[in-house]
Amino acid sequence: MAAKVSPLAPKVFAKLPPLEGVELGTAAAGIKYKGRDDVLVIRLPEGTAAAGVFTTSKTASAPVDLCRANVAGGKGRIVVVNSGNSNAFTGKAGLATVEATVEAAARAVGASRDEVYVASTGVIGQRLDPAPVIDGIGTALFSASTDQWDQAARAIMTTDTFRKLATRKAVIDGVTVTINGIAKGSGMIQPDLATMLAFVVTDAAIPAKILQQLLAESTQTSFNAITVDSDTSTSDTLLLFATGTAMKGADPVANVGDARLRDFRARLDELLLDLAHQVVKDGEGASKFIRVRVAGAESFKAARAIAMTIANSPLVKTAIAGEDANWGRIVMAVGKSGEAADRDRLAIRIGGVDVARNGEAVPGYDETPVARHMKGDDIDIDVDVGVGSGSATVWTCDLTHEYIRINADYRS
Repeated sequence: MAAKVSPLAPKVFAKLPPLEGVELGTAAAGIKYKGRDDVLVIRLPEGTAAAGVFTTSKTASAPVDLCRANVAGGKGRIVVVNSGNSNAFTGKAGLATVEATVEAAARAVGASRDEVYVASTGVIGQRLDPAPVIDGIGTALFSASTDQWDQAARAIMTTDTFRKLATRKAVIDGVTVTINGIAKGSGMIQPDLATMLAFVVTDAAIPAKILQQLLAESTQTSFNAITVDSDTSTSDTLLLFATGTAMKGADPVANVGDARLRDFRARLDELLLDLAHQVVKDGEGASKFIRVRVAGAESFKAARAIAMTIANSPLVKTAIAGEDANWGRIVMAVGKSGEAADRDRLAIRIGGVDVARNGEAVPGYDETPVARHMKGDDIDIDVDVGVGSGSATVWTCDLTHEYIRINADYRS
């Protein structure tokens, strides 16, 4: 049974404008899915700078190893993505498939091997035959054009119930540039990237080293600040490319602190957070989008750890799914996080309503407005642990019966 579209899906999907020299094409290779495209190719112009961040999993896939190695060179000409099979934990066969894909892609666009990026998403531990992927490269390139961002976002979906797209405009030194991004992700989502693939392209001219710094910093408060189910994937890949086509002849950006990058940095942060939120809103079985903000911690790291413990607690997530204002479960999660917290100064606010203060329920606490808030789609939880000035915000979703059904049936 196909999953219903998430009730948190966007009402209107972003329309991504063409970027000069960036062509996207898709193909139906039949890797797992029937009657839908499952291979995506993104062709980039010569001189494109590349940056990337990847899963921290110790069982990372062969495509991740390839991308991590190639991004060190800072150049990109072509990206090949398949859905339906992650080519992870597939030994020498997995490496051979990646090598064959890289060779075919490089030959198809006249690129060097270190300018090729490969990403795969889907079932772990099943061999991926390179033949349909290689055939898909040819088919996708034959029909590639600058206006297929929507088709591209659809082709990389697995258990996703909707496509994920975002675009922003920024100004660098008086020149307007565009940032386009697509992503996939729905389950196996936990920081250190989440089971997600994301591909972002800008026509700004930014050297690879600076691009890498911008991406690494921005990821900390976007893709590394979300969780659906606390599980980190073998395949997480976020790639950012800068073609420079909108800034021909412009003075190059000298360093990451260059004042001319201020607007671009802000818009990149917005776009990555937009895509990250879309991933959470498509969390498997999700019916609630939850923001957890922790303040008063010893440090940012401590605040993040406490917030993630709350966000990942099955008891907290199921209470929210049941629209139950059981704030005692939040107290429990704070306590088990392992980070410093002052029990007698702990404060909790839900939906803007003070629930607990100074380590106990607020005198005269009326649950009515909180219960009303719990019936909405967007849930806000604020916690102050009373020991310092560290703060952090993370985003998650509730845990419903549908999550179990989706994952129990995933391989069938």
